[in-house]
Amino acid sequence: MPVIFHEKTKEFHLCNKEISYIFRILANGQPGHIYFGKRLTDREDFGHMIEYARRDMAPCAFEGDSRFSLEHLKQEYPGYGSGDMRFPAFELEYENGSRTTDFRYKGYAIYKGKRKPEGLPAVYVEKEEEAETLEITLEDGLTGVQIVLSYSIFGTYPVITRSTCFYCKRDRVTLLNAMSGCLDLPDKDYEMVELAGAWSRERHVKVRSLEYGIQSIYSLRGCSSHQFNPFLALKRRNTDEHSGEVIGASLVYSGDFLAQAEVDNFDVTRLIMGIHPNEFRWEMEAGERFQTPEMVIVYSENGLNGMSQTFHRLYRTRLARGKWRDMERPILLNNWEATYFDFHEEKLLELAERAKEIGVELFVLDDGWFGRRNDATSSLGDWRVNEEKLPGGLKGLADKINALGLDFGLWIEPEMVNKDSDLYRAHPDWVFADTRRNYCHSRNQYVLDFSKKEVVDYIHGQIRKVLSEAPVSYIKWDMNRSFSEVFSNGMDRRHQGKARHKYILGVYDLYERLIREFPDILFESCASGGARFDPGMLYYAPQAWTSDDTDAVERIKIQYGTSYVYPLSSMGSHVSASPNHQIFRRTPLHTRANVAYFGTFGYELDLTALTEDELEEMKRLTAFMKRNRSLIQKGVFYRLKSPFEHNSSAWMVVSEDREEALAAYFRVLEPSQAGFERIRLSGLERNWKYMVREEMAGESPGDYYEGEHYGDELMYAGLSMSDTSAGLPDIAADRQGDYFSRLFHMKRII
Repeated sequence: MPVIFHEKTKEFHLCNKEISYIFRILANGQPGHIYFGKRLTDREDFGHMIEYARRDMAPCAFEGDSRFSLEHLKQEYPGYGSGDMRFPAFELEYENGSRTTDFRYKGYAIYKGKRKPEGLPAVYVEKEEEAETLEITLEDGLTGVQIVLSYSIFGTYPVITRSTCFYCKRDRVTLLNAMSGCLDLPDKDYEMVELAGAWSRERHVKVRSLEYGIQSIYSLRGCSSHQFNPFLALKRRNTDEHSGEVIGASLVYSGDFLAQAEVDNFDVTRLIMGIHPNEFRWEMEAGERFQTPEMVIVYSENGLNGMSQTFHRLYRTRLARGKWRDMERPILLNNWEATYFDFHEEKLLELAERAKEIGVELFVLDDGWFGRRNDATSSLGDWRVNEEKLPGGLKGLADKINALGLDFGLWIEPEMVNKDSDLYRAHPDWVFADTRRNYCHSRNQYVLDFSKKEVVDYIHGQIRKVLSEAPVSYIKWDMNRSFSEVFSNGMDRRHQGKARHKYILGVYDLYERLIREFPDILFESCASGGARFDPGMLYYAPQAWTSDDTDAVERIKIQYGTSYVYPLSSMGSHVSASPNHQIFRRTPLHTRANVAYFGTFGYELDLTALTEDELEEMKRLTAFMKRNRSLIQKGVFYRLKSPFEHNSSAWMVVSEDREEALAAYFRVLEPSQAGFERIRLSGLERNWKYMVREEMAGESPGDYYEGEHYGDELMYAGLSMSDTSAGLPDIAADRQGDYFSRLFHMKRII
């Protein structure tokens, strides 16, 4: 059984073939953590692994016992004020102002499968046999408040999921802090890995050694943010992509979050993750509950790639849902960087005709189709078609697009409003702001108050009408600004501390309604690019726009970092114009494609401005993606060489049966008189022989590589990437220069 309970010792052991997670009920009735890591043989008593200490000044729970102090014990869900001086996993305030709690073990339940937390996204099972869940109930005897700690373990993943539910039985209580989970680790010999950045350079990999005190990442922007991602990993110092121990934690949530590692002065590390407590104040009456988002904890002894591959498989098949979860994603053309706001029906149809010629399957109409939307200053909130641009309406345009043999997609931004809109003029109180004061705009827009049900209901009615009247098969759902002043107009004080979280629940509710009503639509989430690229969104939209930065060189880093947690099938990736519209860099078309292949793939440029030779090359690029997208979107991904550490980088994807693979190599700048360079591949079968062929790209084929190699040679000796910069003669001109890439296809022959 994945969950084992030893009655005599009151120990719980969650285990599968790869991992063990062990805790017990301590003498004071609280759950104490014992171990998380590689699978241990079960035994009735792991108590010898609990370390007690006698230290001066430590608050002790029992008279006459100076060894039992929560300050020095590892715990499962620690509070503050009963001897533990570290950052707590939760904090409650009672009616009399007391924040002292004493939650003790009341009972447990074990059941097959995994329940969905109400109103929140979470990983799921399709069959009960896939996972087993343990629920631990704790109760404060004085007030009757209960906490239910939920743990699920999968049979085939090295994964523990955790969440927490608070239940107010009789006395009013205010929840001030409610983390999803806590993990106390026995030492601090870790490096903390995070994904940090800003608009157009999201999810860059940052690594720092743990030291005394708190090291944290967070968002208070109302979304998971460009700046940080709700993910944190702790890796041993010798861990690399391919070997070593690492623990990864990911929060299935799209709003304000906190993820931190605290090291106490005795080298114990506490990892916690959950909703950020700033401006969070959840008052509960008798009978009310509060459910935290889900924290997903992954253990790997096979390096960072091993951790990522677990996240990829879990999130691709047991977080993403619906018709499009397992389907190959359509190759699209988005008109945004081709036209911006300046378009009319004839221009769109001309783009669509060219798109059809190069093999595109989906035409997406971006911003500017509604209200009087000719720039970013007006009409958000007025979701009715601009008939000056589209005289036949959305249906008229969509029917013409369909007649060309293309599906039709549409951009929306339902959570926002402009002051210059009919919606704002009718309901100025529907914005998140104290309207008695000055309040900030961003991109000339304001955040609608989705903490109010009537606002969500109104927007739902508007978007449902649009989708009911035209054959839309794809929606790009954007969100182009962060929160600033968060105040829910017309609501009482009690509501204000709930507004940020209720907003996200409103977003999830709107997604859920539209998915239920339009199950065939492929939703892609977007937030000014990658500001809400998080597991919560993947539950509703199986892919996300990875970044507004479409420059291929920048995208190497962005997609490399994103792959630490998120599968290739979730990454929106487009071939855009050269020079690029964000960076103004000129890059070869085949390099732009070689980066964009490792995602969902599409185009975002003016096809009518290209030469016939460029269009012919795009036909080849599109055909290549169609042949290989199943491998790319469902294969096992390996990072081979980091762009954050080198001028060159590489990654690859391997089919689950190891019969086939694609490997990509990128070099940013051409070096002078460089040394020889080889890239060692991964994931192949060492005794199989593979045909290795370099995929042709560019206008002239050149002298491209083709050969037969055993898997062990490719993995342990590697493929040569050396060129004239290393002094090699007779290398084709298109294999030289800046912003250069190579792409290799491997197919088993023996």
